[in-house]
Amino acid sequence: MLALTGCSSLPVKEEGKYSVAERKPMYEIDRWSFEGRLSVRTKKDSWQANIGWVHGFGGDELKLSGPLGQGVIKLRLTKDLVILERGGGKIISSNNFEDFINHQMGMFVPVQSFRYWVVGLPEPSSQFIEIIDGFKQAGWLVEFGQMQRVSDYMMPRKVTVTNEHVKLKLMIDQWDLNDTRIK
Repeated sequence: MLALTGCSSLPVKEEGKYSVAERKPMYEIDRWSFEGRLSVRTKKDSWQANIGWVHGFGGDELKLSGPLGQGVIKLRLTKDLVILERGGGKIISSNNFEDFINHQMGMFVPVQSFRYWVVGLPEPSSQFIEIIDGFKQAGWLVEFGQMQRVSDYMMPRKVTVTNEHVKLKLMIDQWDLNDTRIK
């Protein structure tokens, strides 16, 4: 009975409120990764997936598993190239990030900005307006419903990104600020 109790999960409690000013040191972190769940809703479609995201010196790697029952999708973003690998070894690439992602996903997702938003930062090359639990930037509302302590940092746990066409919900189960491997 004691062994079972040790494995039970405890409810996550909110550990802090979001603040842009307190997030500024995150611009200096070069490597991070997380595991979580992503749901996407548009006026025409919705889907859910498990997500692993690694950000490192060479760019970003995302692994989506389970969207639309399609298995695993891997996305690699370097400085000037996006590479998409679907099951069965099919690999396609482009040097036009936003158009490529828009075409592949059937919706516009600002991937370059999203890289900052998931760690709680406004994208540095664009103006933003701070609100109570997040900010507005480039026509998107970015809200942080819950934060969690990871080492010396408060990191997002629940992130919602919306505009008039798309709603993305991200639940981050585990952060690692030193590792750059997707599990």
